[in-house]
Amino acid sequence: MRLTTKGRFAVTAMIDLASRQGEGPVTLAGIADRQKISLSYLEQLFGKLRRHKLVSSVRGPGGGYRLARDMSRITVADIIVAVDEPLDATQCGGKQNCQDEHRCLTHDLWANLNKRMYEYLDSVTLNALVHREIKPDPDMSVLKDVRRRAMVAMREAAAA
Repeated sequence: MRLTTKGRFAVTAMIDLASRQGEGPVTLAGIADRQKISLSYLEQLFGKLRRHKLVSSVRGPGGGYRLARDMSRITVADIIVAVDEPLDATQCGGKQNCQDEHRCLTHDLWANLNKRMYEYLDSVTLNALVHREIKPDPDMSVLKDVRRRAMVAMREAAAA
């Protein structure tokens, strides 16, 4: 399960908007240029963000977009859900019909992962991202070491 460009671009664009909103409405053309995201793609994303009341538009000269609420009250989960990004590691979309219309053996594993992912993304605010309060988890190096050891063991087994 991966977060697609839709979710990544939406979060990136919202960080850009939030970090510049003190200067007035922010244009999508400006975000597109700074973040190297297609303007037409941003227009689609911001239509969804507006319908979910995360942003509001200002028309006319000097117009653009603003956050519809304080950035401390907008979470990454809000953004991801607004742009219809699926946060689902199950094959069945939570319907429990993964394998021949029955629940698969790993359903609970992936359903619990979904819950944890959502909880984490719901705990990270736009404010925290703008102010760079999110730091890398030092335990991530443990995952890299485990992967590296597994690759070495596979190579050694293949060579034997």
